[in-house]
Amino acid sequence: MAGWYELKKSSDGQYMFNLRAGNNEVILTSERYTAKSSAENGIASVQTNSPKDERYDRRTASDGSPYFVLKAANGEVIGKSEMYSSTSACENGIASVKTNGPTKDVRDKT
Repeated sequence: MAGWYELKKSSDGQYMFNLRAGNNEVILTSERYTAKSSAENGIASVQTNSPKDERYDRRTASDGSPYFVLKAANGEVIGKSEMYSSTSACENGIASVKTNGPTKDVRDKT
């Protein structure tokens, strides 16, 4: 099963989206946006940038957990992963975003 975007409102009334893999796991979470159209533009940016390895910034949290952020061509962060237990698990997460990110399936929960 292919992945999809879930567009929704956060608890503070702003808009955000999650990219979900075919198994329903959240593999990328956006920032919060004040306008729905901005969140939709964020989805379009992930669709464009997710296949490109150079758009991924691999990072390490203060507790040593690896994670990644996906950046647009202008360097702005458009999504962030969960914290992973290992570097290989983080690389698997990136591979999943590369595979699922281009999907046009957007499920509007707003």
